Amino acid sequence: MSTRTRTYRSALRSEQAAATRQRVLSAAAACFADRGYHGTSLADIGARAGVSVETVKANGPKRDLLLRAFEQAFTGNEGDTQLADTDAAVELIAIADPEGFLEGLTGFIAEANARTSRLWIEFLSAANTDELVGRALEDLLARRRQDFHRLATELVERGIAPRGTDLDEAAAALSFLWSPESHQQLVLQWGWTGERYVRWLADSARRPL
Repeated sequence: MSTRTRTYRSALRSEQAAATRQRVLSAAAACFADRGYHGTSLADIGARAGVSVETVKANGPKRDLLLRAFEQAFTGNEGDTQLADTDAAVELIAIADPEGFLEGLTGFIAEANARTSRLWIEFLSAANTDELVGRALEDLLARRRQDFHRLATELVERGIAPRGTDLDEAAAALSFLWSPESHQQLVLQWGWTGERYVRWLADSARRPL
């Protein structure tokens, strides 16, 4: 077998493994949102993903699947990557027009929250009863604080948020207002449309924070 053939087959196996992992994480996100963290088994995830339980186990324990499923659902990438460093964020930063930037940003946040609002609640619930999930949540929240501080800085520099804004306070306010919980309450519970939710996100960025 030639080196070229071996390289091709190795690359193909890697692509197949990556595609399987994405499918497992997507299935895990759906199961956790529908059944709850404690109500979901690895067999449930495997059935939804169309893979064996052994394949699910090979992609990590349930608590790790919860974290990685949330990361993939929110940003499109799993791992410790800062939101500001993702491909989507880089594309947004490249938008020079402030209103165009805000429109793209709030659209991204709204879509991400729509994908993860129910999953986020299960994440918080699991963290209360599982110490390791709790630690994972602490790490995620630390990254989230950094992301929102960078976001607040960007909004002020682009003239969207008022000059003189306290960046620490603005970051905390945006993290609260733009959280998955806001989508759950305003869209899922109060019945707001997605368009109204996006407008509200944008308006909250323009006000003094």
